[in-house]
Amino acid sequence: MLVNEKIILTGLLPQEISEALNLTQKFRGTQIFKWIGKGVTSFDEMTDLSVDFRNELQNKAMLYSSKVSNVLKDPDGTIKLQIELFDGNAVETVLLTDKEGRKTACVSCQVGCAMKCAFCQTGTLGLARNLTPHEIVEQFLYLQKETGKLDNIVFMGMGEPMQNLDSIRKTIEILTHKNGLALSSRRITLSTCGIVKGIYNLADNGPQIRLAVSLTTADEDLRKELMPIAKSPENSLEELKKAITYYAEKTGKRVTLEAALLKNKNTSPESAQNLINFSKGADVNVNLIPWNAVKNLPFEEPSPDEVRRFVTILQNAGLNVTVRTHRGRKIGGACGQLGKVNNKN
Repeated sequence: MLVNEKIILTGLLPQEISEALNLTQKFRGTQIFKWIGKGVTSFDEMTDLSVDFRNELQNKAMLYSSKVSNVLKDPDGTIKLQIELFDGNAVETVLLTDKEGRKTACVSCQVGCAMKCAFCQTGTLGLARNLTPHEIVEQFLYLQKETGKLDNIVFMGMGEPMQNLDSIRKTIEILTHKNGLALSSRRITLSTCGIVKGIYNLADNGPQIRLAVSLTTADEDLRKELMPIAKSPENSLEELKKAITYYAEKTGKRVTLEAALLKNKNTSPESAQNLINFSKGADVNVNLIPWNAVKNLPFEEPSPDEVRRFVTILQNAGLNVTVRTHRGRKIGGACGQLGKVNNKN
């Protein structure tokens, strides 16, 4: 891809860098790729390249097509970057740090989102476009520059990953490449709102990564109300369970079921039993996320007692349940809160 008549290098593999720049010495592509993985921001930092070659690169190529427009830091350690893209659009990406100090990049894959989940701010924006591989890779590199080496990456930011799977595959290929960041595929998770076709695609064609499914509720009618994607017969709960089971069997990886808990909406004993019934026979974990408030959306966060009762029912049925700790709320960086508006507006 060209921006301002220059080749963007962050979304290319070593061989592609050599080909795009017409390098006769193919190892130069690997050298450049390694430097990008180290987080350099200018060709001048590539000290094993000659000055003349660096000047040539400066004329032909760019390392980044986007720029960080704002850095927001929560007292709990969460960092959110607001990133302006070359065309004036903007996305947000988040750095999460757990109690053990592990750092996870939560990256976006689209500008906005077309899924319109009722409880998610990003869904209120609509979809502007997919992100390219270099725009996704750059989010990871910007976060790493801000906070040091990252341990994990989750495709859980703005957008629906299954609608941009080609770019995500290329991103993963770049991030896991042995001559670059060499991130283990075991440290990569993709979260989908439940696009069944995409789950089968990922199971059959890879890459072999962890899968999380935003189930929210196993009540068919309520799910259709909260998640419009569920209105399509091909994404029904029955078809979704088949796809989840297939993915777990094909990959040997346990699938995570995610549920944003909404006060008096999907936290009743009946809702818990529906989730238990959905999980039967499937190799799954359950990750519960008490709803993070979004202005102008008609929901409330459940009380701690409401959450505890729900968790207890699930655990008594033998499910492996975790409740996600609230992080990043003060900077709008928690789950469901991402949604920088288009800078053109």
